[in-house]
Amino acid sequence: MTALYEELIVDIPDYPTEGVVFKDITPVIANPEAFAQVIDGIATHFADLGITKVIGAEARGFIIGAPVAYQLGAGFVPARKHGKLPRETFRADYELEYGHDALEIHQDALCAEDRVLIVDDLIATGGTVRALVKLVEDTGAELAGLGFFLELGFLSPRAKLAEVTNAEVFSLVNVEA
Repeated sequence: MTALYEELIVDIPDYPTEGVVFKDITPVIANPEAFAQVIDGIATHFADLGITKVIGAEARGFIIGAPVAYQLGAGFVPARKHGKLPRETFRADYELEYGHDALEIHQDALCAEDRVLIVDDLIATGGTVRALVKLVEDTGAELAGLGFFLELGFLSPRAKLAEVTNAEVFSLVNVEA
């Protein structure tokens, strides 16, 4: 049986550039039942790992990550774009398809006793998530897993993540074409 969230993902051809099929999840998060299925699916998968903090990247990682943290009884750590946080930060630079960017977290957001789950809406080329892995490492916390709503499997993100972590990767929807 297909989950409601799978039925609500809208393919947008040639966006943002020709040849790309954008996966629009806004109908999923606008539907309370489908959104709950996504959050519950990720949270349930990691429920027994003793997660103390969930980290998500600005901005869609906030949408999925914060409610997953709530479900797990964990804190949420926002990874923001450079210059958006008011106190001392750890920074990780990463490559985008069209340039460079950076993510930051407060230096006191995680500690060595934390078991961390990275959550995002989508894993594609792995650049953002690799930056999040580095931020977790910089704090001395333990990376317990990585959870995603969508995985663009045809871009081989798991191979790219395996270069930087052996933590479990879980996604609800794997797109192979």
